[in-house]
Amino acid sequence: MSPPAPMPATTASLPASERLPVLDILRGFALMGILIMNMPGFSTSFFVEADGSHLWKQPYDQLAEQVREALFSGKFNSMFSLLFGIGFTIQFARMQERDAEGATAMYLRRLVALLFFGVVHACIFWPGDVLHTYALLGIVLVLGLRRVSDRAIVGLIGVALLYPAVNGLVRLAVFTKELTAERVRIAQAYEASNNAAFGSGTFADMVRENTRMMVHFYTDWINLWGNVGWYVMLGMTMLIGVLAGRRRWVQRIPELMPQIRRLTWWALGIGLACGVAFTVIFELNREPGPSPIKLLGSVCYNLSRVALMLFYVLVIVRLAQAASGRRWLAPWEAAGRMPLTNYLMQTAICLVLFQHWGFGLWLKVGPALGLVLSLAIFFAIQVPWSRWWLKRHERGPMEALWARFTYGGERRVSPARAT
Repeated sequence: MSPPAPMPATTASLPASERLPVLDILRGFALMGILIMNMPGFSTSFFVEADGSHLWKQPYDQLAEQVREALFSGKFNSMFSLLFGIGFTIQFARMQERDAEGATAMYLRRLVALLFFGVVHACIFWPGDVLHTYALLGIVLVLGLRRVSDRAIVGLIGVALLYPAVNGLVRLAVFTKELTAERVRIAQAYEASNNAAFGSGTFADMVRENTRMMVHFYTDWINLWGNVGWYVMLGMTMLIGVLAGRRRWVQRIPELMPQIRRLTWWALGIGLACGVAFTVIFELNREPGPSPIKLLGSVCYNLSRVALMLFYVLVIVRLAQAASGRRWLAPWEAAGRMPLTNYLMQTAICLVLFQHWGFGLWLKVGPALGLVLSLAIFFAIQVPWSRWWLKRHERGPMEALWARFTYGGERRVSPARAT
């Protein structure tokens, strides 16, 4: 009787020596940026300033808000989406090598588990969850797009880049003054109920309000329309990641360094120009409703989010090639080795800080202090915690739970290529 075949390497986390450190560093940067961008959603209503007014009156808060929007908004969830696409190609290829017939079912179990985590996170704890979005996009990728050619993927990326302009033109045709006023009233009603539930309610009040908001996000037709754009843009960066994974760009970094250097400066120039443009446009045109100038701002925003995200990725890739750069980037690498755990931990920490049943800081932390607080949470709590945990375990606690949901328990890691 022949011995059993080794289990797929993806059934457990890889030893640190077998990982691609640059991907962990990028995940760590994405975690930090996501916390910075999520901080307003933890401390104030998603529906605040629906009428175009400024909640925060101090000049330093308004400046911090503009800097946050220009340099962080959309860039880091896009970075995570890019990494998701790269990871998918590497992991799925390994699964197929070990178990060609069962690879699809195994990866779908992985995504269903992630969807479960995301729905629980969104409905109970925080409706700004992005995990369920990645899971749904991943399911589309596995079932519908993994066999398409590279040329078709490039075509889909191009279509996604054009979507904001087409969507903006449709909004100009559809939105009337009456519809805009109705949307403002709906948003203000949700802002009031958010302030009541999160600013003075109990834990149970928070759960009810979160669930109510999630239902609204996925049943209200205007929000569904907005969700399409959200999924298109994250799907686009996920497809860029798939293309990068297929062509082994991560493994070929030294070979590709001349192209990386040139692309870095192009990405910075486009990203900053578009970032400044959309920040100025939206600051000077805060009144509710679409307009031609806001359409231009939306196009600039989406170009900026992709270009600056690529700039950040390329700079980190270049720094990570030198030993001195790797030492400097070590804090982000530690956090990035347990991204699911740290992402959910950010929610736990911020709920305790801002909800009424915690420290009650709801509506008390403006953009400037929120930026400082985000960096403090990441570097003073999450980085030390990650280092402490990884000295004792191969992977984070939520990553281990994810593996149990996906693969049915711990299994021995067999030698494999790095992810």
